[in-house]
Amino acid sequence: MANIFPRSANWLPLQLITCIALLGAVVPVGLWYYFTPKYTRVGYMPNQPVDFSHRIHVGQVGLDCRYCHSFVEKSSHSNVPTTQTCMNCHSQIQAGNPRLQPVRDSFETGTPIKWVKIHQAPDYVYFNHSVHIARGVSCVSCHGKVNEMPVVWHDKSQSMKWCLDCHRDPGANVRPVENVFNLDWAPQGTTQRELGDKLVKDWKITPPTSCQGCHR
Repeated sequence: MANIFPRSANWLPLQLITCIALLGAVVPVGLWYYFTPKYTRVGYMPNQPVDFSHRIHVGQVGLDCRYCHSFVEKSSHSNVPTTQTCMNCHSQIQAGNPRLQPVRDSFETGTPIKWVKIHQAPDYVYFNHSVHIARGVSCVSCHGKVNEMPVVWHDKSQSMKWCLDCHRDPGANVRPVENVFNLDWAPQGTTQRELGDKLVKDWKITPPTSCQGCHR
């Protein structure tokens, strides 16, 4: 009786097993590489309930970060401004602007504005804003040039590797504490490396690099 299948068909099961094994290896590697904050977070720029521009409020008007994020020096988290904070200015400035109607409605009803959170550490990560600010880590290091953003986006990956890179080499980011909120600051007469390393040594900055430093 003649063979129904050609002799080459004998290799088909082995070829299928090999393809499945390769696929089983490639897919997890691809997911591991591309499903990281660098690819899934950076550039995230959600629509907000109010059209708010940091480029205008910070870059042009010159508002200090702490006017709106008033707890950032004292708390582990950076608070969003209350409606009252907005109305301190906008009860008179742009008071009739229709784009600010959600702010006026919030003020009249007492219902908070539902801002969409852009930067949020996972529940299993401990992060303290006040500690970083007290050691000269600027908003720019973690959030980018917010003062130039018409709409705030996720500028840095803020992944575990990204955090550890800074903890292992804090001199790359540390600046004088008085310039933490000066988003346009640059070292004068020296380099960031020279100044940062000096501040790390003078202030005895030793960020944790072990698991329990952030996973408590």
